[in-house]
Amino acid sequence: MSSTRREILGAAFLATQWTAAAPAPVRYVRFRRGAATAYGIVEGDTIREIRGDLFGAHQETGPRHKLADVKLLYPCEPSKVLAVGLNYRSHLGQQKPPSVPELFYKPITCLTHPEDPVVLPPEAKNVHYEGELVIVIGKRAKGLSPAEAREAIFGVTCGNDVSERDWQKSDLQWWRAKGADTFGPLGPVIVRGIDYGRLELETRLNGKTVQKQNTSDLLFDCPTIVSFASRFVTLMPGDVIYTGTPGTTGPMKPGDIVEVEISGIGTLRNRIAAA
Repeated sequence: MSSTRREILGAAFLATQWTAAAPAPVRYVRFRRGAATAYGIVEGDTIREIRGDLFGAHQETGPRHKLADVKLLYPCEPSKVLAVGLNYRSHLGQQKPPSVPELFYKPITCLTHPEDPVVLPPEAKNVHYEGELVIVIGKRAKGLSPAEAREAIFGVTCGNDVSERDWQKSDLQWWRAKGADTFGPLGPVIVRGIDYGRLELETRLNGKTVQKQNTSDLLFDCPTIVSFASRFVTLMPGDVIYTGTPGTTGPMKPGDIVEVEISGIGTLRNRIAAA
């Protein structure tokens, strides 16, 4: 395995703690090899390919692939992408904490594969990173209580809710400020069976740490977010919810490298590019 792949998929996983009585977390990827796309389970530097429904009945097919021989894709194909704003006290500034999760949509076309570029539109002048924990829904969810919502969460992954701040202020809606093509990096893996309420999140810009906080500091935790969303919108298997970014954010320019690392999950890395 190359040093890059080891850093992205290995180090955070090896740091994950679990007891002998509890099952180890399972790490799922979606990948492409040649013209074929498939899902698989990652163990070390090997992917065990699976067939069937990732969120339902599936089985290992036998084929195994080296991580170095495949292209990792964003790890699921959602029918919708939701995101939460103002969900860490450290990100509120002078704003009053919201009384309910403040949700908005990002279009599916914003999604970006790990290692692929975030492409800045020519008109964009003030584009910021937002490192975030992302929820992956595992079953149909409608009108769920927080306890029921916990059972609907399949796993979690890393995300970057890329945002053009000038457009956020000037536009009536955030359709381009947060939804422009490539403004939703996602991946590299979905981790199932992890305590996603106690994970260290760190964002780095060109190797320098620019955000760092624990997911225990979320104002609205993952089950609360899913429960609230499901009161109004039917969530389907594979749908994703970006849970909010901590602290302050800053601008990115072409040539920059942004990394979102979450303990127990791995590192999502993307380069910033001009159109």
